[in-house]
Amino acid sequence: MEESISGFKVRGDWSDVVEHGERITHALRDAGVHDPDSDTGARFARAFEEWEEWRPKAHETLESDVSEKTAEQAHVEEGKGEKAGKGPDEDIKTAGEKLSESYEALEDDDAGNAVDTWKESVDYVARAADTAGRKALRRVEDTVYQRVMTQLAPYYFDNELVSANIQQSGRGNGEGFVFEVNVNDDRLKGDVSDRLAAYEDEVDRWHVETEKDTETVEAIEGVEAPPEPEDNSRSTTN
Repeated sequence: MEESISGFKVRGDWSDVVEHGERITHALRDAGVHDPDSDTGARFARAFEEWEEWRPKAHETLESDVSEKTAEQAHVEEGKGEKAGKGPDEDIKTAGEKLSESYEALEDDDAGNAVDTWKESVDYVARAADTAGRKALRRVEDTVYQRVMTQLAPYYFDNELVSANIQQSGRGNGEGFVFEVNVNDDRLKGDVSDRLAAYEDEVDRWHVETEKDTETVEAIEGVEAPPEPEDNSRSTTN
């Protein structure tokens, strides 16, 4: 693993990518970001769930699963109108009403109120246009992202807690990946860095060690089974 100001990076095959995500997830969990009752978790628990959902898994592929998840998390966010539950037509209607109020205020020589209501009218028009634009983008963004953007840019994830990107570094038999993950909170990043270093020093194998079918080997090859290891449960995940 390489560590720099831009994050924690690994180069390797898909299993290396998956393991890197698992280690960082484990370090974040140990730091308490998953617990909404802790100070850190109160701020980051939801962001941690989003990262946990997006990070590459062993049974997934980059061009299918991660591409789809990247497109989903890259959706254009809701604008003010959508958050208020208003559609473009409703805002245009309200804008017209505010404009009428502005003219009435002018006729009553109430210049201050006329200006205020005129500004409100403009705001509603702008909000309607914003809502319409966002809705139009969402109709095509999944297709555009999955078919075009991932050919030009890395597969990426970004929220308050974590920023990450995966790039393919080769094709065919030489296929490899570069996976970089950054923790966006500096204090938390230092904590994660220390934990990752500890994992490197203390954990020989990251995944649970599986038992070998030695009886079958004996029957076929006529050899005795190797001695059982003293500790067959080394794992920090799963």
